[in-house]
Amino acid sequence: MAEPQVLSVAAGRAVEIAGPKDRRTLTASAKHLLDGPVAVHAEHLEGDEQADRENHGGPDKAVYAYAAEDVAWWSAELGRDVDRQTFGQNLTTAGLDLRDAVVGERWRVGSAEFEVAQPRIPCFKLGLHSGDPTMPRRFIAAVRPGAYLRIVTTGHVAADDRIEVLGRPAHGVTLGEVFTIYHHERDRAATLLDVPQLAPMYHRWARGRV
Repeated sequence: MAEPQVLSVAAGRAVEIAGPKDRRTLTASAKHLLDGPVAVHAEHLEGDEQADRENHGGPDKAVYAYAAEDVAWWSAELGRDVDRQTFGQNLTTAGLDLRDAVVGERWRVGSAEFEVAQPRIPCFKLGLHSGDPTMPRRFIAAVRPGAYLRIVTTGHVAADDRIEVLGRPAHGVTLGEVFTIYHHERDRAATLLDVPQLAPMYHRWARGRV
């Protein structure tokens, strides 16, 4: 397998678009590709905005990564070309199966360091951005959630930077497993309580299920 790397870096500003029932909604899902090194700040990339800080921002959702391999899977699944930025990610990765990323594992990319925090939970905005209202449901069924990352060390990232996995916690719980438990196997909720690096929202959810 090729060495893991970042294929592209993207950022976007929050804009209003037409939402369900013709209501306006704020989203920063439309992210444009950036040239050259991009500054990594404490909770976001330079030039990137998070429209809904309660549900889509903060330290546990500072940067979103999605794999080129998953985009290719969607193209085959849907029987059409899928634009790489359909999923609104900041980092497009290659050479890593993000479903197998362990919660709490750390990556060095460029001069910055990141920690895998949680999988993405899709909302209606994925349907709006993709132009397909069925995408949130399809996304849940596919179990290809991508990775939300915390920023451990600020620095700079750029397209073609190598992704170096610095270490993985011993608990071994992956993003794919967290996503599956949350959406499909809720009787296993207690498993998430043994993952200290997981975003607090999942711990609250799991305690409510146990």
